Amino acid sequence: MSHMSYDPKTADLLSFNRAVPAFRDGGDTPRAFLERCLATIDAREPEVQAFVALNIEGARRAADDATARYRAGRPLSCVDGMPVAIKDVFDTEDMATGYGSPIFAGHRPEWDAASVFWLRRGGALILGKTVTTEFAFGTPGPTRNPWDTTRTPGGSSSGTAAAIGASMVPVGTGSQVRGSVMRPASFCGTYALKPSHGAINTMGGFPSPASLNHLGVLGGTLTDVWRTAHYISNSAGGDPGYRSLGGTPELPAARKPARLIRLDTAGWAETDAATRAAFDGCVRAIADAGVEILTRRDAPEIEALESQLAGLTPVMMAVLTWEGRYPLALYAARHPGKLGTAVAERVAASGKMTPDDYARALDFMAELKRLYAAVEGRADGCIALTGTGAAPVGMAVGNPVYGDVSSALGAPAFNMPMLAIEDMPLGVQVIGRHGGDFVLAAVAHWLVHVMIRRVSPGKD
Repeated sequence: MSHMSYDPKTADLLSFNRAVPAFRDGGDTPRAFLERCLATIDAREPEVQAFVALNIEGARRAADDATARYRAGRPLSCVDGMPVAIKDVFDTEDMATGYGSPIFAGHRPEWDAASVFWLRRGGALILGKTVTTEFAFGTPGPTRNPWDTTRTPGGSSSGTAAAIGASMVPVGTGSQVRGSVMRPASFCGTYALKPSHGAINTMGGFPSPASLNHLGVLGGTLTDVWRTAHYISNSAGGDPGYRSLGGTPELPAARKPARLIRLDTAGWAETDAATRAAFDGCVRAIADAGVEILTRRDAPEIEALESQLAGLTPVMMAVLTWEGRYPLALYAARHPGKLGTAVAERVAASGKMTPDDYARALDFMAELKRLYAAVEGRADGCIALTGTGAAPVGMAVGNPVYGDVSSALGAPAFNMPMLAIEDMPLGVQVIGRHGGDFVLAAVAHWLVHVMIRRVSPGKD
């Protein structure tokens, strides 16, 4: 087992964006970049176990094609030549897609998910499929935290977060219903965008509960995350009925927020003392930099929002249980005894729910969004923890409570690996308004610069 102490001011993960200028002037090539990734995979994968499948030869062929395009001065897109890890809930035509379940062992789709298809068309190297929990919420896979392999990487985008945290790849995809993009990013020290609901096409893979499901992007740098997310969203489109991400493909220049709303949420009561103290210190530092911090004590509208958030967890469970009845009930009927405990329990719970139960949960969600709309105009965003503490020892995937907020609201959220607890990464998140991902990216950029001080404003 290995352990490396995490320091947010010195941790330096792999960046594709930093390599692109050298691709253009001939000082480096996508093929050489890929080979460095493969060398890291050879060194770290035996312990970290982030991947369920690799297509090395296919990635090498794609890297050679990208190298030729850069030499000719004609790259296809901002992701041309970029090695990407795909969470194993999204279909790939050249690798098995198992959804984390033994029921689908060896399952070979005949096509790519929308996000994968457009990544390929842009020249990205679809290097491998990453470990997920069973159907993106059940039994954990074998993946370990790259900073301490006795600890969990989180779930369910566990393999993607671990692969990026170990600098095996610069970028990967994840999905989130509760905290499955943000929490693994927090535990593994990566950046992440859980976008506005519907802003990135989720079609082609396991159908997670539709009203809560988001395709997210994790990466070693904020620039890589934004560029990749923007490319997928504006190529594959959003989910039907939703706009693509706005703004430009380039990460916006850092923008200092005038004020931020601190949200404790239901997670604060479940957060350990050391993590509380670290977050308090982080918020004080932001205030010292000239940002006004509003809390529940400053406005009745914020208190009302916090009070509603205190009851969110059981409502989230009700919504995802009802919306997940199909296909999980079908799998249970067709493959009795082959579902893990968490999946089987959810199938049983869904059988006890009624349409009225779901309707009441939807009413709660609608009121939550109304209360959020009443406060979001008061500030440039909300700030909160991403996790209740450092990644737990063992394979329990950790508490998703802080991820519930942005998923329930459908609001964009960025994880920024700005804290260290027990020598392990811990993220802070900023949450914006639906459709305001680009504006929120500028705020996230400023926070990273001020709190970590490893990048300059306007650059990653």
